Formats: sequence, structure tokens, C-alpha cells
Amino acid sequence: MLTAERRRSIMQTLQREGKVLASEMSRSLHVSEDTIRRDLRELAAAGQLQRVHGGALPRSPASASFTVRQQQAAEAKAAIAQAAVELIRQDQVIILDGGTTSLQVAQHLPYNLRATVITHSPPVALALAEYPEIEIVVIGGKLYKHGLVTVGSATVEAFRNIRADLCFLGIASLHPDVGISTLDLEEAYVKRAMIASAAEVVALTSAEKLGTAAPYIVGPLSDLTHLVTERSISNEALAPYRALGITVVRA
Repeated sequence: MLTAERRRSIMQTLQREGKVLASEMSRSLHVSEDTIRRDLRELAAAGQLQRVHGGALPRSPASASFTVRQQQAAEAKAAIAQAAVELIRQDQVIILDGGTTSLQVAQHLPYNLRATVITHSPPVALALAEYPEIEIVVIGGKLYKHGLVTVGSATVEAFRNIRADLCFLGIASLHPDVGISTLDLEEAYVKRAMIASAAEVVALTSAEKLGTAAPYIVGPLSDLTHLVTERSISNEALAPYRALGITVVRA
């Protein structure tokens, strides 16, 4: 079998089954595991999958720029934001993560909402500026340009000193086995601090990010209390999340 044919078979298996095991692909394609591992390395380098121990998982689709991601699944993100807003009550302290779906949450808040919103996202802070009853706390740090959020030790320390009612968490990847993962190490540290600082943690994610993995682990799925996602996702795909006691809201 030619290399191109073998790698095409790997990607077809990944799309069909949601994962690839090197040992199983070795047997089915009648090649060595070393050959499969080399294929997985090359496919990972091309951005087509995420390597994990023993094989590979679908790669997070969040690698595009912020501007490009604003155009992706725009209607679904707006619907997710509208559903997420229903979880908010007056006079709460809310952590609002960065990302394009979190920005939609900021843009869909009720105009008369009284709340304190803490964010490390300049675009989110600007979107909140028009709300007369929302107090905005902006967390500083080094700007992570891909996500348009601040990161670094100062950002982490600031979140550690907060006790919020709700945290709306932007998601790069969610997977039942891997948990919550993201594309940048420093952003992973910030997300962990945000999660630890909130009584309830709401993951905001469109369908294409479920069942995917990114290089840096934020934490287990059990860190989440809610998952707000698209209505089109099957009950079978959502079952692992519900099994952990996560409240699933389909928008």
C-alpha cells in the first residue's frame, strides 16, 4: 500500500470512529506500528490530527485566527450564547472567558442586567462597555494574540483572588477521555485558575469541538457543571458528559 493510501485510510478511520489506535491500524493495514506512528507524526505536523498515547484523536478546529473564527458557525455560536445567558441571575459575579462564543455571550446579555463581569479578553470588555448596570473588571497580562486574551503569571494570580458565581469557559477541545484541552500552555494555566475560582463552570462549545483534542490539558470534564452546545448533537455523543453529572443544554 502506498503512503498516501495508508494515510487516507487512517484519516477515514479517524473520521468514522473518532479515534485511531496505532496497534489496530498496524494489523488492518499489514504494516508495522513504527510505520503507523510515522504516518501519525506526519499527519499531526500537517495539522490533520492530534497525536495521543497509542494513537490519535481529531484535532481542535480552533487553530484559525480570531477574525476567521468569528465567521465560523456564527449562527450556532449565537444560539449557544442565547441559551447560556439564561443561566445568569441578577447581581452575580461572572467570569467571562475569551473566544468568539464568549464574545457572543457578551453581545446577548440583557440590557438591564446588574452584574460584575470579570474578563481577560479585550474584545469582550469592549462589548460589555455599553451595558449601564454591568461593572467590568479587566484582568491584565501578556496578550496572547491568537485568542485575544491576556495570559501569564499576573493573569493567573488575579483569577486566584476571585470567587465568582459563574464562569463561562471558551472551549478549544472537549473529549470524554482527554477532558478539556487548549492550544496554548499559558492559556491552559489561566483557564485552570478561572475554573477554580467559580462555583459553576459552563463550557460553551459548537459541535465541531466535541470529541477533539489539543496539546495542552486544562482539566478533566468533571470540572464542568454545564455544557451548552448545539441542538444537532446526538444523545449518544452527549452521553459521556451527562454520565459525569454535567447539565447539558442544547441550543
